[in-house]
Amino acid sequence: MSESSRLSTLIQALCCLPGIGKKSAQRITYHLLQRDRAGAKYLSTALDEAMDNIGSCRRCRNFSEADLCDLCLSHKRDKSLLCIVESPADVYAMEEAGFNGRYFVLMGHLSPLDGIGPRELGLDKLEEYLADGDLSELILATNSTMEGEATAHFINDIVQKYQIRVTRIAHGVPLGGELEYIDSNTLSHALAGRREIIK
Repeated sequence: MSESSRLSTLIQALCCLPGIGKKSAQRITYHLLQRDRAGAKYLSTALDEAMDNIGSCRRCRNFSEADLCDLCLSHKRDKSLLCIVESPADVYAMEEAGFNGRYFVLMGHLSPLDGIGPRELGLDKLEEYLADGDLSELILATNSTMEGEATAHFINDIVQKYQIRVTRIAHGVPLGGELEYIDSNTLSHALAGRREIIK
């Protein structure tokens, strides 16, 4: 049985979501049409409003409806700490972990094959941020992938001329993890990032 063109269009549209293939998109479409048309209308309206009204913060590049986001406007945050992350989702994770400094969101990582270079990551804006002189420490919290590591090294090279302390978040053995089940790359990172026990 062939699907109508509108049905096919909706299924194809849902396939743009991460982790959603054709079968999952089909299930979602049929569910919305069969059981939750009100929810589908609400979703449609929310998507429209988000696409029209959510942009990027001028300073940190995080998602924001205003020129400056709430995190950048807050006077309660430590202005001397700047955390570099790859995505707005990483900002949320750092907030959940209790970080109280400022952020700079790269919206990706260096990937020359995909056409993503320093300009696409907004590193020119980062240099403006660094030149302000308010920072005492820059925390590199990019992912521990090859691209994330390359991006961290590239940013570290940029920061050196500003005489700002640069740190990298630790990668290694997860809390509650057993060594026999940890892969060798993770253990290698954990060994390289070991710290002295304070007595």
